[in-house]
Amino acid sequence: MINCLVWNEFVHENNDAEVAAVYPEAIHGAIAAALGQDAELNIRTATLQDAEQGLTQENLDWADVVFWWGHAAHDKVDDELVAKLWNKIIFDGVGLVALHSGHFSKIFKKLMGTGCDLLWREAGEAERLWVVEPNHPIAAGLPNTFRLPHEEMYGERFDIPAPDELVFMSWFQGGEVFRSGCTWNRGRGKVFYFRPGHETFPTYRDANVCQVLRNAAHYCAKPAFAGVCKGSEAYGHRPNNLEPFTVGE
Repeated sequence: MINCLVWNEFVHENNDAEVAAVYPEAIHGAIAAALGQDAELNIRTATLQDAEQGLTQENLDWADVVFWWGHAAHDKVDDELVAKLWNKIIFDGVGLVALHSGHFSKIFKKLMGTGCDLLWREAGEAERLWVVEPNHPIAAGLPNTFRLPHEEMYGERFDIPAPDELVFMSWFQGGEVFRSGCTWNRGRGKVFYFRPGHETFPTYRDANVCQVLRNAAHYCAKPAFAGVCKGSEAYGHRPNNLEPFTVGE
């Protein structure tokens, strides 16, 4: 079983009637429902309003992969909690799936080391996603292309490091293109950025998008070997030699 922590700032659903109408179960509820269609996934949800902003030590120790949706409250996330999550990713192999405007989250920017900015336009135009790496596990079960009738446009240039793998490209009705599905290895952890998911459109009920989320959970989850050798054992000063030697030989 894979433990999936779905984190959502949970701001728009409380303050915007249009968003609440699209996602009465909240965005984290919709993502949890999509993941829940896979019997191999355990799901918890957490929000900015929870104790320790949902990033308790117990939640971080439990999670194999964290799904992150944020937009209006990136600056409200505590830096110390971001550092804790960063350490879980780098040293323990916990995966991160950053969704839509999660590209501006503190944790994603810390992992990327860049500004993570982009072009955008909110006009409700169509988006067509193309699978450009069809043998990738995140693309399993998908057609070679699929269309979302209404989405927010994100366009290049996307200020990120070159992805280790580019799984999806998007084309928008207005003509822009965007690297919409990117993976990176960071320490022991895997990071996946997936672009679709604007709060005023029911994107997280699209069958193909839901398939991507489930595939990403499996791909990014903490590997089974992660608990064998902790970071404190893998790095740092080693006072005792493993093999005998004589100084000067």
